[in-house]
Amino acid sequence: MSIIDSVKNTAFSTAVNTVLDYLEKDPEANIPKAMRLMDKALPDGWYEGQRAAFRRAIDDKGNWYQLIMKAYQLDEGVRKTFFQNFIVNSALKGTAIQNEIRKKENCNVPWAILLDPTSACNLHCSGCWAAEYGHKLNLSLETIDSIVRQGKELGIYMYIYTGGEPMVRKKDLITLCERHPDCEFLSFTNGTLIDEAFCKEMLRVKNFVPAISLEGFEQANDGRRGKGVFEKVMRAMDLLRSNKLPFGISTCYTSANYADISSEQFFDMMIEMGAMFVWFFHYMPVGNDAVPELLPTPEQRKTVYERVRAFRETKPIFSMDFQNDAEYVGGCIAGGRNYLHINAAGDVEPCVFIHYSNVNIHECSLLDALKSPIFMAYHDGQPFNKNMLRPCPMLENPQLLREMVKRTGAKSTDLQSPESVDHLCDKCESYAAQWEPTANALWAASGKGYSSK
Repeated sequence: MSIIDSVKNTAFSTAVNTVLDYLEKDPEANIPKAMRLMDKALPDGWYEGQRAAFRRAIDDKGNWYQLIMKAYQLDEGVRKTFFQNFIVNSALKGTAIQNEIRKKENCNVPWAILLDPTSACNLHCSGCWAAEYGHKLNLSLETIDSIVRQGKELGIYMYIYTGGEPMVRKKDLITLCERHPDCEFLSFTNGTLIDEAFCKEMLRVKNFVPAISLEGFEQANDGRRGKGVFEKVMRAMDLLRSNKLPFGISTCYTSANYADISSEQFFDMMIEMGAMFVWFFHYMPVGNDAVPELLPTPEQRKTVYERVRAFRETKPIFSMDFQNDAEYVGGCIAGGRNYLHINAAGDVEPCVFIHYSNVNIHECSLLDALKSPIFMAYHDGQPFNKNMLRPCPMLENPQLLREMVKRTGAKSTDLQSPESVDHLCDKCESYAAQWEPTANALWAASGKGYSSK
């Protein structure tokens, strides 16, 4: 990182902290004045894109303004910690360190690390890729602590738990929050183990945010997760909201539930329950027993694409569709480009959905893992398609994943029923071919330009 970039980053961090402190005094009165304060603190042209986006949100007083105001209804300590860890430590300070190491080491360095504290789960949901690992694996507290310590040396301050059900390890998750108060920890969870006692612990440590899995309304959700789970999720969200704690929703869309999860009623329900964000994940046919019939048709995926984008402009909830929003992050974000995944056995995988690896975190450093053959294949191959609606080397470009895994000698990390890369990619060939014409038309119509790789 150049001296000029370092100065700009430090100045912007200082300006952000100044504005956040100012807003705490009286957010509703001071929000309109906040950008004027930021403009005075920074020279013309510095971070102009980010400043313009905030300025528009404030001036319009629309859904983004409403979302900002919702943040000021959260517990004060939790809110301040989130802003410090997510905006200052992760987005500003961390990104600068990551960029410096990327250039020095000539490899990807992620913004976030996804890891599985355990493969155990109190539910057994149909179509769950995590179930392929088995239910007896755990990363020890000290191993996770080492991953976080190594990550911080690389500028990584964002850690996301997957599983299994991470909340099976409640005590250890809180201990990690205590040991690393400068990091933000988010956990995907089925929500059924969130209780009043855990809410109090979240209020105490201030740097833990749940993302609760929800597959639609009660019938669709319980059809996949089990009878009574929807009601338990509603109860968990009630507890979080009453304790003024931030949380979000994670939903996987399939051919069966795509209409529900992209409906206005579903968005309104999430907002009413108090969710601050929703992450949409496209169903992936991972595992020997996966059901390809759950893959959305091109028309169904297009419906999700259009509805999520429409509601993003009108609803006070932050939404991200991790298959259809690749244009905002430059394509595939896996392989350490923006994130990597470490499973409960310690295998370091390029993607939470792609279970092939050359290395295990018990046997190498995090930096060495990022330089392993499969990760370097991602580094050298990204973006995998110039059409940002076809970003994935598995789902939309299966010939690329097939080639990378074979060339690098990466092995299946599925200990229950290892799946060959040919078996996995064969399930995606038809989907990729069917989606391509729709993706090409949407990409061309978006005005971003179109050129197939």
